[in-house]
Amino acid sequence: MSVLHKWIKSEAAGGVILIIAAGLALILANTGWSAEGYQRFLHYTPTGPSSGEHPHDILFWINDALMALFFLLVGLEVKRELVTGALASKQQALFPLIAALGGMIAPALIFLAFNASHPDIRDGWAIPTATDIAFALGILALLGSRVPPVLKVFLMALAVIDDLGAIVIIAIFYSSHIAWGAMALVVAAVAVLALMNRAKVSSRLPYLLVGAVLWVAVLLSGIHATIAGVVLGLMMPVKGLSETAAAPCLTHSLEPWVRWLVLPLFAFANAGVVVGDISLTQAFSSLPSGIIAGLLIGKPLGITVACWLSLRLGLTRLPENTGIRDIAAIGVLCGIGFTMSIFIASLAYGQEAASLVNEAKLGILGGSVLSAVAGYLLLRRRYTLP
Repeated sequence: MSVLHKWIKSEAAGGVILIIAAGLALILANTGWSAEGYQRFLHYTPTGPSSGEHPHDILFWINDALMALFFLLVGLEVKRELVTGALASKQQALFPLIAALGGMIAPALIFLAFNASHPDIRDGWAIPTATDIAFALGILALLGSRVPPVLKVFLMALAVIDDLGAIVIIAIFYSSHIAWGAMALVVAAVAVLALMNRAKVSSRLPYLLVGAVLWVAVLLSGIHATIAGVVLGLMMPVKGLSETAAAPCLTHSLEPWVRWLVLPLFAFANAGVVVGDISLTQAFSSLPSGIIAGLLIGKPLGITVACWLSLRLGLTRLPENTGIRDIAAIGVLCGIGFTMSIFIASLAYGQEAASLVNEAKLGILGGSVLSAVAGYLLLRRRYTLP
């Protein structure tokens, strides 16, 4: 296997591509000759002029349609972990579950400590609660075999639960007025998926066809359309009569597309912060400061304190050959919010509050970069080879 092929197959590659896509977006959005073209690309409407809540421009198709594939992959990963992986038993699931809860509550509280007195800003309380799986695992992969495999499993389980928590938050707090007629179609589609699962349908095509109907119904219902991806993933069978069970087969096919197309496109479309539109005062205002503090301080603090308390109370035990300092270092790495945090920021403030979205993105980029560097250095120092 060539060096290039090994790198492409590695988990670090996905994180590097995301960094490149985000960097390119920042350059294009802030360069005179390309800034207007970048914005025109994002708001170009392939199907012709449209208006309303769903303008159907390029940004919509990336954030609401392509990202549904990312959430489908998240749903498939959650289902696999619940059935055969790190969350398959109560004992296995409890430690990362408690860690994830602490890692969501503390950043939200820190964000609100900065912004509770600002009604137009505090809706973004969930922005620093998310962890970017691709980035976090990519940074961890840079350390190679130095880090014990059990810590990678812990990080994956924590990040999966974290993403599931973010999905619940999106569904409850960042969905618009519910259209009950469309919700009836959502319920019907979910019922069909459940019946197919119960009947042990192993082919992925029927699930995808019903999933397409589910996506349209969820979009029209007022719940964010990407939730359809998660529901579809959770409804697909992990185990089958053969190795072609729907969930693992689809995961294998979908993962490269999400890694190399969906997430880089999302980063390219959403990381283009127009720095010239943000004054020095705004850059250090309560919104970006609250996000940076939430990601860089709140994430590791919440994860470490929650885990320490659960250990003291005898509810859980540490993974083999690890200490609380290892958990704290992984907690710092979990401060990489990037994809999910940007996604929540766009839902919290919307296109009508572009200046707030820009400030939030600046805080997300700053907090994620600082968490990535700090987490890498802490883990490298802890696991430096002799």
